[in-house]
Amino acid sequence: MNQIPFTPSIRAVQDRKTARPRHAEMDFRSRITPDLACFIAAQTSVFLATASAAGQPYLQHRGGPAGFLHVLSPKQIGFADFKGNKQYITLGNLAENPQAFLFLMDYAHRRRIKLWGKARVMEDDPGLLQALRPEGYAGIPEQAILFDVAAWDANCPQHIPQRFEAADVAAALAARDARIAELEAELARRRAWPMPGATSGEPS
Repeated sequence: MNQIPFTPSIRAVQDRKTARPRHAEMDFRSRITPDLACFIAAQTSVFLATASAAGQPYLQHRGGPAGFLHVLSPKQIGFADFKGNKQYITLGNLAENPQAFLFLMDYAHRRRIKLWGKARVMEDDPGLLQALRPEGYAGIPEQAILFDVAAWDANCPQHIPQRFEAADVAAALAARDARIAELEAELARRRAWPMPGATSGEPS
């Protein structure tokens, strides 16, 4: 699979800048593993790169609730494409050049995944679109995008800043606040207990 990401030009640069060819060491995979499938299912965003027939690149963000990216087979990912800014650059590019790239970033765990492949737009398959639509999500799907995986790789965590989803932070803060309230209530109960040896009533 190394011939997919590593063109002759890239190999030449690697040979010039490293003591030994990096492309000879790396082994890109072509099938989605169970671990990768779990990673994909947990993501709430993805960057989809396409290019025109002339090679003009374009990068578009796609997002949704966890699970909006569907692993349909060990070689294919699909997702519902929702209404957006109506520029349709991605769709236009894919109409003349199917080569595409997916970039997945998990800031919380400092992990990133790169996937090379080809993508196509499915506009006349309501059954597929319904199957890919996240349940309860308010976005309006216009079409489906299917991505056929040719090769993928995982990068090291170097230089990835650690960030967390707002919902995860809110849940952690809510759990902390609930625990604080529980401890404060327990402390209040303990303070209300009579001291050992204490008696009630007026002294004689």
